[in-house]
Amino acid sequence: MKVWPWILLALALPAHAGVIHTDVPESPELDRTYLIYLHGRIVENAGPRPTHPDFGLYDYPAVLEALSSRGAVVISEQRPPQTDMNAYAGTVVSQVEALIDRGVPPDNIVVAGFSKGGGIATRVSSFLRRPQVRFVLLAACPGGSAPPNIRLTGRVLSVHETSDTLAGSCRPLAEQTEPPRTFEEVRISTGEMHGAFYRPLPEWVDPVLDWVHGAGVGH
Repeated sequence: MKVWPWILLALALPAHAGVIHTDVPESPELDRTYLIYLHGRIVENAGPRPTHPDFGLYDYPAVLEALSSRGAVVISEQRPPQTDMNAYAGTVVSQVEALIDRGVPPDNIVVAGFSKGGGIATRVSSFLRRPQVRFVLLAACPGGSAPPNIRLTGRVLSVHETSDTLAGSCRPLAEQTEPPRTFEEVRISTGEMHGAFYRPLPEWVDPVLDWVHGAGVGH
């Protein structure tokens, strides 16, 4: 019997891969990992697959699929234009608290954000102050001194691209007076500048998923 290649691919995928919601589920599975992904600013203004003149296509749907590929339930929505970062951080805090209220262990919750979404994620970390919740910051920290009103909490993974001229290390933010519970940082070098995170490149997706699913990250 002939087996089509797409059938073999489906058999190779994790049983729970590809679960994506726009909001937290009413009845979450308590043994699953829940990953809230916050996209970059360009998606607010130009839709889910916009093209930047310097960085190319931002394939937001493909990023969501990649983040769900090892079984995490991904929660993400397209924000409206000119979203206020502090206000939206409050929305995400409410989503995290809803998951916890519905029985999901805080250790099973990850808030990940890229660029403006990463800036929102830093605010969620600062506002939430639950040490077990985890955060992934993707090109989230512009150069210069750390914002004095932001205090990272929880367990934090930062990933930045060495060719990126818009964002760099989040270590200054993590080394303020009140440090997060844990902080790890990964540097990647794709030559894609800020656009390295526009698509699900393995250089950043693999260490993020290793960290999210407990395998650790390489340095």
